[in-house]
Amino acid sequence: MTRMRAVDAIVQILIKEGADEAFGLPGAAINPLYSAMRANGGIRHTLARHVEGASHMADGYSRTGDGRIGVCLGTSGPAGTDMITGLYAAIADSIPMLCITGQAPVAKLDKEDFQAVDIASIAKPVTKFAKTVLEGAQVPGVFQSAFQIMRSGRPGPVLIDLPFDVQMTEIEFDIDTYEPLPVAKPVATRAQAEKVLDMLVASKHPAIIAGGGIVNSGASDKLVELAETLGVPVFPTLMGWGVLADDHPLAAGLVGIQTSQRYGNASFLESDFVLGIGNRWANRHTGGLDTYRKGRTFVHVDIEPTQIGRVFAPDYGVVSDAGAFIDALLEAARDRVADLPDYNAWAESCRDRKARLQRKTNFDNVPMKPHRVYQEMLTAFDRDTTFVTTIGLSQIAGAQLLHVYGPRKWINAGQAGPLGWTGPAALGVVRGKPGEQVVALSGDYDFQFMIEELAVGAQHKLPYIHVVVNNSYLGLIRQSQRGFEMDYEVSLAFDNVNTPQDSSSIATGYGVDHVKVAEGLGCKALRVERPEDLAAGFAEAQRLRDEFQVPVVVEVILERVTNIAMGADLDTMNEFEDLATSAADAPEAIYALLD
Repeated sequence: MTRMRAVDAIVQILIKEGADEAFGLPGAAINPLYSAMRANGGIRHTLARHVEGASHMADGYSRTGDGRIGVCLGTSGPAGTDMITGLYAAIADSIPMLCITGQAPVAKLDKEDFQAVDIASIAKPVTKFAKTVLEGAQVPGVFQSAFQIMRSGRPGPVLIDLPFDVQMTEIEFDIDTYEPLPVAKPVATRAQAEKVLDMLVASKHPAIIAGGGIVNSGASDKLVELAETLGVPVFPTLMGWGVLADDHPLAAGLVGIQTSQRYGNASFLESDFVLGIGNRWANRHTGGLDTYRKGRTFVHVDIEPTQIGRVFAPDYGVVSDAGAFIDALLEAARDRVADLPDYNAWAESCRDRKARLQRKTNFDNVPMKPHRVYQEMLTAFDRDTTFVTTIGLSQIAGAQLLHVYGPRKWINAGQAGPLGWTGPAALGVVRGKPGEQVVALSGDYDFQFMIEELAVGAQHKLPYIHVVVNNSYLGLIRQSQRGFEMDYEVSLAFDNVNTPQDSSSIATGYGVDHVKVAEGLGCKALRVERPEDLAAGFAEAQRLRDEFQVPVVVEVILERVTNIAMGADLDTMNEFEDLATSAADAPEAIYALLD
C-alpha cells in the first residue's frame, strides 16, 4: 500500500471514475486539493469568476454526454452556499454533478470559525447525498459511494465537504485496486412490457411522451427504433427534445402551455393512449390535468418509484430505467410485429397538423419581434447546433419556434430555470463539445445575471455564440402581471449616460450596453437592430468566433412588448401574434404550410 495525503487519493479516484473536468475557484480551505490536482496533472480545471457560475459550468458539462460528471470546487463557507442554486438546477433535471467544498478543521466545527458553515445540512434538500467527512481514512469510501449514488436510479448531484485537516491526513491507498461500485438501475420485466403493449395496441391513437430519462439513459436511438417499429407518434418533453430529430416523420411536436407547438398540442388532444417514458408530467407540459387526462389511458415508466403517481395516478406504472424498458418493449413488439395495428393514418394526421398549424415567424417589424430572430437563427445555424438556454420569454419562444435534431442538442435548465444559468452552462457545454457549434439564447435579464463568466470564455478560449434578445424588460414577469393589470418594477430601460444618443439607433433608452460589457470582458460582440441585418450579423458572429476563439455576443434589439403564446390548458392557448397563413409566413417550418 502507498501512503499519501487524502487529497492525493481523491484526485486519483476522480480520474479513475472518469470525472476529470473541474470548474471552480481555489481558496484557503480547499488549497490542499488544488495542490494535489497540480501535482497530478490529470484533471483539467477551468477557473470561474463566481462559484455559482462554476456549478452551472459543471452542470452544463455533465449534460453533454452519457455518463459524464462535471466537478465543481470551492472553498469553505460562502463557496458552498453559492453552489446551492447549481445543485438545485442539477437535481431538478436529474443531472449527476459532484460538488466539493473545503471546510474548517474538524476541531473548529461548531465553534463559529471563519467561513465555517454546516454546508452538508444546507445542501441535503438539493442533493442525493451530502456529507462532511470527519476522518481521512473515510475519504476513499465516501467518494466511492458518492459516485455510485450519483449514477444509480434517478441521477443527481452530490456534495462532499472536506475539513482542511482531513484533506491533509495521510492515509494508505492503492488506486490500482480501487474499483467503482456497481450502479443499480431497475429493469422492466417481459411481463410488464407485454402488458404495456397490450394496452397500447388496444388504442386507436397512441402517443409516446419521450422524457429526459431517455436522454439520461443514452436510449435515444432505441426510442426511435421503438417508434418506428410501432408506427406511433412521439411527443418529446422539453427535457427530452431531440430524442428523435424534429424532421422525423413520427416527431409530432412539443406539448404544453408554454413551450409547445400548436400542432403538438392539437395532435396530443386527439390521442387516446399515452405512454410516458422517463418524464415527470411537469405542469408546463400538462397544463390543467382535467384537459390533459380527459379521454386518455396513461402508462408511466420512470426509474424513480416515487415519481409514479406523484402528479396523477396512471392507469399502469412501471419502475424501470428508460433504456431497459424500451429494450423490453421492443423485444415484445418484434415478437408480435405481424399482429401490430397499422397506425399510419394516425401518424399521417399528426403530420398534416404539423403542416397546417404553425405560428408566423416572418415579421418585418422594427423594432423586431423575437419570432424573426429564431427564424434567422434556423437559417444561420446548421442542424448539428447545440442550443443552451434557461427561462424567460426567450426560452419559451425559442422552444416554440426553433428545431432540434438530436439528443443533447437542446440543453435547458428545465425545472429550476435559474436566471444566469445560460452563460456559464454554455461554457461547460463547450468544454464537453469541443469544436462543435454551441449557441446560447438569453433575454437581457438572464444575460446580466453572471455576465462576468464571459471572461472565463475569453481566458480559456471557449468559443460559442450568445444570442441576447433585448427588450429591456423582465418580459415573462411583465406578461404574467397582465392578470393583475399592472406593469410594475419590471422595466430595465434607462438612458445610459455612457452611450451617445444616436437618433439613427432604435436602441436608445435600452439601458445596459451589452456590447461594451462583453468587449470589456475580453469577448467579441455586435448589435443588430433591423431584421434584414440578422443574417449578416450571425455570419459575422461565426467568423469572429472562429478567428478569435472567444464567446461572441449578438445583441438583438426587440420591440419592448411582445406577448408569447401561452395559456392554462392545452386547448385554450392564447395566440397573441398573427398565425401563419402561407408558407412565406413560416419559411423555416419543418413542413411547408398547407393552405
